[in-house]
Amino acid sequence: MNTPVLETERLILRKFTEKDMEALFLVLGDEEANRFLPWFPVKNMEETRKFYEERYAAKYRQPQAYVYVVCLKSDNVPIGYMKVDMEEHHDFGYGLRKEFWHRGIAREAGRAVIGQVEKDGLPYITATYDVRNP
Repeated sequence: MNTPVLETERLILRKFTEKDMEALFLVLGDEEANRFLPWFPVKNMEETRKFYEERYAAKYRQPQAYVYVVCLKSDNVPIGYMKVDMEEHHDFGYGLRKEFWHRGIAREAGRAVIGQVEKDGLPYITATYDVRNP
């Protein structure tokens, strides 16, 4: 199974598409939102497209993946992402545009994604964070 569409009370979680590049740039280009992540913020659309191809489109070609864009149901426009890696560590991670912080969106999306991986029989997930991240 590869990134099945999930819906919660407020959110749609789905695959990124080529149409999402401008919204993805807003997520990946924000220095504050990406400060504690293991990459540098993208600087332009070319870097955004490369990031999309390497970290999203390539995963969608695999037999199993959980690589989501997080959208509000009200407009289905990406405001963040959530993923569980299929490598041995099954690392769980997310990013969210800062204007959507502190609204319970990551928690709501995370519950949906974790529920899906449990349903699909993934035995565990892990998560890491930067200790400087409040």
